[in-house]
Amino acid sequence: MSSLHLYNTERQFFKLGKSHLSAKQNIQMLARYSRWANNAILQAIADLPLEEINKKRAAAFGGIRFTLAHINIVDHIWQAHLEGRAHGFETRTADTPESFDILAKAIRKMDNWYVQYADAATEESLGEKVHFQFIGGEPGEMTRGDILLHIWNHKTFHRGHLGDMLYQSGFKPPSIDLPDYLRDAFQEPELLVS
Repeated sequence: MSSLHLYNTERQFFKLGKSHLSAKQNIQMLARYSRWANNAILQAIADLPLEEINKKRAAAFGGIRFTLAHINIVDHIWQAHLEGRAHGFETRTADTPESFDILAKAIRKMDNWYVQYADAATEESLGEKVHFQFIGGEPGEMTRGDILLHIWNHKTFHRGHLGDMLYQSGFKPPSIDLPDYLRDAFQEPELLVS
């Protein structure tokens, strides 16, 4: 049985079994976990009848497609912040979201971008402060590492909403908790050492 210790207050390591991951390797692992979990939830949604995917609900953002659109928009906003450019969004929601297929493709593409970004990061760059403006115009400042942690926390939060909507549709969502990923899919050699 492997042991698991979450990010400590000094941001020094993650303990998985007998190995210790650096802060950068934690970021890389979480990027891969998020991609894995998103792929699983997107596959579960793809198996739903189309009317369930498009159904308006008294749920987060009004339904599955609306929630996926929100996730995609927020991913693009934070990507722009990390790249130091304007994102062009005035809201974090979509009045008319794209089709499920377009949203799933966009989310998978963005997940791959975040994995590549995490791989290219250094311990030093993760500590760099990024200045940005929130959608409402207020100034913000976070480290690159904290932005990435926020992104994955945000996606986890909304995957919970999507899982609830799967239950509402009479379908069981996949098991996509971090321990499931660590047991079933995590490959430590994938993590780059810097």
